[in-house]
Amino acid sequence: MKVNLTIGKIALGNVAEGLALFGPQDRYLHLIEQGSTAKINTRGDEITITGESKEVQALEQLFEVLLELVRNNYTLSERDIAYALELSKEMKADQLLELFKGEIATTYRGKPVRIKTIGQKQYVNQIRKNDIVFGIGPAGTGKTYLAVVLAITALKEGHVKRIVLTRPAVEAGESLGFLPGDLQEKVDPYLRPLYDALNDVLGPDQVIKSLERGLIEIAPLAYMRGRTLEDSFIILDEAQNATPEQMKMFLTRLGFGSKMVITGDVTQIDLPRGKKSGLVEAERILRDIREIGFTYFSEQDIVRHSLVQKIIVAYIKDLEQQS
Repeated sequence: MKVNLTIGKIALGNVAEGLALFGPQDRYLHLIEQGSTAKINTRGDEITITGESKEVQALEQLFEVLLELVRNNYTLSERDIAYALELSKEMKADQLLELFKGEIATTYRGKPVRIKTIGQKQYVNQIRKNDIVFGIGPAGTGKTYLAVVLAITALKEGHVKRIVLTRPAVEAGESLGFLPGDLQEKVDPYLRPLYDALNDVLGPDQVIKSLERGLIEIAPLAYMRGRTLEDSFIILDEAQNATPEQMKMFLTRLGFGSKMVITGDVTQIDLPRGKKSGLVEAERILRDIREIGFTYFSEQDIVRHSLVQKIIVAYIKDLEQQS
């Protein structure tokens, strides 16, 4: 059966555009070639695409979107190329222009923090709209990082008076009582990822000052019992390791003028065998309450090294085969 081939052409403005678009040693171009069956030729200031009509249209959209990002001084990454290629297969690559257009914050080093995926956009919109939001999905999707960024923004803009960050202190084969050091030193390793996110956005010096002034509080989940948290932005990280009792206790700490974000990955539960996850139960019990937002991230939303995405996909496939 004869296949009718279509030829598409994309004009480049100059050599610099081509270098930014194709990446170091043409790495981005090779990535696009590996993900498609069309033939892509680059000569001078023109890209020629030869293949089936549907794929040529998708690649034309892809290159036009990537070029517009380059022309708007956006520095492309390998992750951006992979995600744009996936979207282009459904003719959705143009959605990247809206995603990357604005920045939701800047780090203390002046680096812009941007929404990178459609899942992240939904998550950020839900946090802005709702008082309680669940972000559920695999590692590397920016669930905790974006929540911390929005919490810091809310604090700076005066929408809240403090930030409260918490995690369940699940013991991995060791009892907390037998670990060396005082109580703070015992629980700090469990809370380190929260410090890392804060340090990246605020800077270590500002984080220390904010902790000393009580503007930021970082504590294990057990410390939340018996409190009502008002005018606060509260983040519960690694929520899959909270018990149902802890989750109910945490959710009922919500006070006036406060916002809660609960993040977790239901495939990474470290609770003892037979113990139910509070995140799984909360999802089942609360999913019909309209004022509570649920964002479900997929492996497509992973914004770390591209290998992280491949590793997680491989584990998901293995889990599906075993079940």
